[in-house]
Amino acid sequence: MDFALSEELEMIRDSAREYAERVLKPQAGSADAAEQFSVEVMQEAAEAGFMGLTVPEEFGGAGLGNLHAAVMLEEINRWDPSIGVTLSVHISLACNSLNKWGSDAAKAKYLPRLASGEIIGAYCLTEPQAGSDAAAVRTKAEKVDGGWKISGTKSWITTGEYAGLYVVYAVTDPDAPRGRNMGAFLIEREMDGVIVGKKELKLGLRASSTTEMIFENVFVPDENMLGVPGQGFKIALDTLDGGRIGIASQALGIHRACLEESIQYSKDRKQFGKPIGEFQGVAWKLADMATALEANRMLVHKAAWLRDLGQPCTKECSMAKLAASRACNVAAQDAVQIHGGAGYTKEFPVERHYRDARITEIYEGATDIQRLVISRHL
Repeated sequence: MDFALSEELEMIRDSAREYAERVLKPQAGSADAAEQFSVEVMQEAAEAGFMGLTVPEEFGGAGLGNLHAAVMLEEINRWDPSIGVTLSVHISLACNSLNKWGSDAAKAKYLPRLASGEIIGAYCLTEPQAGSDAAAVRTKAEKVDGGWKISGTKSWITTGEYAGLYVVYAVTDPDAPRGRNMGAFLIEREMDGVIVGKKELKLGLRASSTTEMIFENVFVPDENMLGVPGQGFKIALDTLDGGRIGIASQALGIHRACLEESIQYSKDRKQFGKPIGEFQGVAWKLADMATALEANRMLVHKAAWLRDLGQPCTKECSMAKLAASRACNVAAQDAVQIHGGAGYTKEFPVERHYRDARITEIYEGATDIQRLVISRHL
């Protein structure tokens, strides 16, 4: 058993760290304040190879795995979780689901464009009445000559306004049992009937684009279906395993930011004649934050490693997401507390980390859903 990162993983980590500190660190706070997503920043991520990290080499990607993506995403999310979630959705929910379940024609058509950053991928599963109950989707897919007509509304779509390709889940057979009545489809932004709905105003991740997406009789050719009719729910659950690794990695990045900012502040801030880090109450918070970060990184890396091996890992992905997201929120709370009144202001980044952390326990399966998944496996 070897806990050290391989030379290749270290190269990915160092490259992501350099990009994050050079590009993301200077603009993360101002982008959050302006609630403005940056296409230019994403293009730089594409040029660094991050958008095609797991896309096979034959389609212009690096052909790497979930563990490489997890290491990269921790570094990105240390400085800007808004870009982090955009990359996570693009890689784990769009590129990876297309690569695993897509037709040869669809892979050849879209994967090179996704890998190069020409288009961003988005994932459309959630609906107003279908959140944790993903099988309750009402978007319809009607079979027509040569393809399908898709109609429905999707909610909380990351990068909805800027994406060029959407993975959309819809009911293909309303008479089939729940969980066996869905299909997954690839819809291009330019197709007739694709409408960007309202933009969500959010507590955190304010520099990421989150919108409603409306599909009105969108014609989708047969080759743009992932898998076969009735297989959509299975594809969604399989894809979300990988997505949970991505969000768990995001939680690691935010957690690390809280720890590093708190260590620095506890050295700089003096009370009663000495740095506050020398007081037991602060020192123990730092110790707990550091221990939880190390433990949860192991969970995340193990889940990614199992998925790269092709082994069953649903339980491990849920454990990683559950533990990392909860610990991230505790770390964010403690970071604000260590900073005191200063932590409640926008002068210090822990205020933003506190807001960004909250979503990690909600999307890609809320905390209680992760507990449900884990307990069923037990």
